[in-house]
Amino acid sequence: QVQLVESGGGLVQAGGSLRLSCAVSGSGFSINRLGWYQEAPGKQRELVARITNGGSTNYADSVKGRFTISRDNAKNTVYLQMNSLKREDTGLYYCHARVRHGSELSLFDYWGQGTQVTVSS
Repeated sequence: QVQLVESGGGLVQAGGSLRLSCAVSGSGFSINRLGWYQEAPGKQRELVARITNGGSTNYADSVKGRFTISRDNAKNTVYLQMNSLKREDTGLYYCHARVRHGSELSLFDYWGQGTQVTVSS
């Protein structure tokens, strides 16, 4: 079983910064890619940023230039540095991991419990 534990959410004023962390734990798996998703009030969960095993990154257009995703492979941890925060960044942020178990070819998706980010004006 794979577990994801997020931390770092909170309340911040517009223009401020937050750093989210997500630690991935378990045994017998290898990580294919990691990502962060936002679930804004009344909206569906959407991709914010993701990073592959090789370090390639993708960002939602709305966060380009403001957010940075990074990972520490030795710690199986992914980070999301959020700068110049806007009110529309408010929401639950979920960590996502796509992993392979042992020698299996199939990929499996796991999610964290979510961490709340609230940006006030």
